[in-house]
Amino acid sequence: MKRNDPAPPRVRGFLPLAGPAARILVLGSMPGVASLRRQQYYAHPRNAFWPIAAAVFGFDAGAGYAERVAALAAAGVALWDVLQACDRAGSLDADIDEATAEPNDFDAFFRAHPGIARVYFNGAKAAALYRRRVLPRLVDGGRLQYLDLPSTSPAHAAMSLQDKSAAWQRALAGA
Repeated sequence: MKRNDPAPPRVRGFLPLAGPAARILVLGSMPGVASLRRQQYYAHPRNAFWPIAAAVFGFDAGAGYAERVAALAAAGVALWDVLQACDRAGSLDADIDEATAEPNDFDAFFRAHPGIARVYFNGAKAAALYRRRVLPRLVDGGRLQYLDLPSTSPAHAAMSLQDKSAAWQRALAGA
């Protein structure tokens, strides 16, 4: 950033979507611009998360947001992000100013959701932020199983949609 460039905007994430029977937590890094605008997880029309989850759990990827969220809850899947706030221009994980990154309170979350046994990371940035900023301070992080999965974001173009889908389907179907 140049000296006269404005600071990137402060962005704030969402509350977790987690039912009482949650067994799996899917963690992103921070919602992108489209998601923030619509106040919905994975709202970018080319994000592969909802079509992949729908294929695994047997719901309509084109259903309304509330129906999709309910289907995930019924399958024991919770959604959240590693960060509750950060400075970031745009949607890219690479643009997160890590010096401003504030992680969510995972100790409180896991106490409130003791059935969660697995944490799946939606992309490398989510995994790295969690391992660097959350895991060292987490009271009972050792009881959890962690799995890094490819980002469902359209920005992760190094992997085909077919390969992303196969990796996610193996992980979610096995859970």
